Amino acid sequence: MHKIDIDLVEMTLDVMKYAIDRISSINTEIGQPKTEEELKALVGETITDTGIGGEYAFNLWKTYLVKANVPIDHPRHLAFVPASPTRASIMFDLVTSASSIHGAYWMEGAGGIFCENEAMKWIVSLTGLPKGAFGVFTSGGTAANLSAMVTAREDWRSNSIYKKERGLIITSSGAHSSIKAMAKVIDVDVILVNTEDRLLGTELEKTIQGLSINQRKRLFAIVATGGTTNAGIIDDLDGIALVCKKEQLWFHVDAAYGGGALAADSVRHLFNGIEQADSITIDPHKWLFSPYDCGAVIYKQPELAKKAHAQQGSYLEIFKDSGADGFNPTDYQIQLTRRVRGLPLWFSLATHGTNRYKQAIERGLELAQIAGQLIIEHPNLELVRPPSLSCVLYRRIGWSADDYKNWTYKNHKKGFALVAPTKWKQGDDFETVSRFCFINPDTTEADIKMILESMA
Repeated sequence: MHKIDIDLVEMTLDVMKYAIDRISSINTEIGQPKTEEELKALVGETITDTGIGGEYAFNLWKTYLVKANVPIDHPRHLAFVPASPTRASIMFDLVTSASSIHGAYWMEGAGGIFCENEAMKWIVSLTGLPKGAFGVFTSGGTAANLSAMVTAREDWRSNSIYKKERGLIITSSGAHSSIKAMAKVIDVDVILVNTEDRLLGTELEKTIQGLSINQRKRLFAIVATGGTTNAGIIDDLDGIALVCKKEQLWFHVDAAYGGGALAADSVRHLFNGIEQADSITIDPHKWLFSPYDCGAVIYKQPELAKKAHAQQGSYLEIFKDSGADGFNPTDYQIQLTRRVRGLPLWFSLATHGTNRYKQAIERGLELAQIAGQLIIEHPNLELVRPPSLSCVLYRRIGWSADDYKNWTYKNHKKGFALVAPTKWKQGDDFETVSRFCFINPDTTEADIKMILESMA
């Protein structure tokens, strides 16, 4: 398997040709989902005792399997939080894999980690955090949030009073699902402030005042959101920071989706207060145009993360020796084994410069405003709320939840667009509505118009 022969050379050329065609393509198909049974009928058994051969397996991929996927960078993929990695970052993702770098320790991956750190310095500069703040790249927002909360909990438990206490955090009901999932992993309780809109410092303060004595003792962190996934809403970061300072609580900002907008001058002021955070999550694979999987966690005091996460073992001692001096990313987040996932971002930033990034992010904001105006002008549509960041919630007048669902499936199956419904709280009830999330600067006004007209 590891020898070089003519078959390997030919397969390498085939793969490179495929990659070149995909990277240079401007008309990718959106992909049509198939059931497992349908795919099995098309490709048959692919894992066998003797193998089916690289050429045959690759043809199965090109002919059938790739077409059952939705490219995250399709201009009419506007569901969830899509992505649009630059072609430079995709190319360097190939280089990253081909280079076989272990990105845990400087001793093994100094060149790659250096490049990651150069990209991280720019991201940290966007936050306004004080000198000394720094971060590492993770697999995504969930791993970043988890790493941050483990750090927060361990710092809290460094006080012997709380050593055996089960922790408690507060966030809003509009926070990302990963917050509740992360809390289960680290076995802490979560109290939700009942708002899908902007979490205010005053609401947070009232919630804290309403805690029992035991709950207040166990409270160690507040998780605010810098751009909710559902609607792009940015919490009252300044107000929440004041409450955290007063109550001596860890202040974490989950800006996995919205954090890219820190680079956009037009909305940077909406994030005021983020510079007071103890930790921040930002996903470059969302609005910083990096390939999956690339998240980031940033700490105001990285030494606290190192104290919480650095692993010990006789086989690891050499990496921490003075002779192997350097930055070890594994010490600051939950993973030991890691690829240098920040490398594609570094190459894209080095290639294009940060100004081009600012322009591309501003385009996402502009597309949301364009969509909002088109919805206002459409006789059968109306905005649920004004566009926020690059998210737009809107309703088709007279439609039921089934109408939205059927419309989504219809457009997806014919390879036209992927726009998914969501829910928005109106009083005590949740209404099914439609949602756009704009990331890709290649999305056009014509794309938006066609999608809206398909709701007629």
